[in-house]
Amino acid sequence: MSGDNVLFAFGLTLFAGLSTGIGSALAFFARKTNTRFLSIALGFSAGVMIYVSLVEIFVKARSSLVSQLGSTKGYWIAVIAFFGGILLTGIIDKIIPSYENPHEMHSIEEIDPEKLKQRKLLRMGVFSALAIAIHNFPEGLATFTSALTDPSLGISIAIAIAIHNIPEGIAVSVPIYYATGSRRKAFSLSFLSGLAEPIGALIGYLILRTFFSPTVFGILFAGVAGIMVFISLDELLPSAEEYGEHHLTIYGLVVGMAVMALSLLLFA
Repeated sequence: MSGDNVLFAFGLTLFAGLSTGIGSALAFFARKTNTRFLSIALGFSAGVMIYVSLVEIFVKARSSLVSQLGSTKGYWIAVIAFFGGILLTGIIDKIIPSYENPHEMHSIEEIDPEKLKQRKLLRMGVFSALAIAIHNFPEGLATFTSALTDPSLGISIAIAIAIHNIPEGIAVSVPIYYATGSRRKAFSLSFLSGLAEPIGALIGYLILRTFFSPTVFGILFAGVAGIMVFISLDELLPSAEEYGEHHLTIYGLVVGMAVMALSLLLFA
C-alpha cells in the first residue's frame, strides 16, 4: 500500500462522505424535492453497487482467498465474509431505533415547522446526524478499501455512495434548520455527519495496515461486497421507491448496472 494510493483512497472517501452537504444545500435552495430525479439517482446508485459487489468485488475476494487457502476453504471463507458484512451492517441498522434511522428518508417539504415543536425537530435532526455517522463507518471502509485496491473501481463506488448520501443530508438539515432558524448550524451538522466515512476509513487502515495480506484482503473485500449489497437492498431501493414511481427506480437500477459493466469492460 503506497502512500499515494492511500491518499487517493482517503480523498475519495472524504468526497463520498461530505456529499451529505449537497443534500443540505438542496434542502435550502430548492422549493420542492425533485422526487423523479432522486428516485432515478438512488436506483442508479443501487445498480452500480449491486453489480460491482457481485460481479467484481466478491470475485476478486474469492480469487485472493482461493489462491491462499485452496479452492474449497477459500470459497467458504469468501462466502462467510460476504454474509458477515451483511450481518454487521444489519446489526448496526437494528441497534438504531427507526425514528432516528437515516434509512427513513425525508423530503424538503415534508416537515412543517408549524406542526412540530422545535425541541422535537432538533432532536430528530441531531439523532439523524448521529445515526448517519454510525451507518457511514462501514460505508467509508467499503469506499476506502475498494479505492485502495483498484482506483477506477473506487471512483465508481465513491460516486454511488455520494449519490445516496444526498438525501441523508436533507434528513439532517431540514429539521435542524426549522428548529434553530440557523442555516449555518443545519448545514454544519449535516456536513459533519458525513465525516464518519473518512474516519471509518482511517480507523480501518490504521488497524489493518500492520497485518495486511492477500488473505486479509480477501476477507475484507468479501465483507465490503456484503455491506454494499445490504445498503442497496435495505436503504437505496426502498428509498427510491418512496421518492418516485416504481419503473423509474428500475430504469435507474438497470442503467447503473449497465454503466458499471461498461466501465469495467473499458478499464479492465
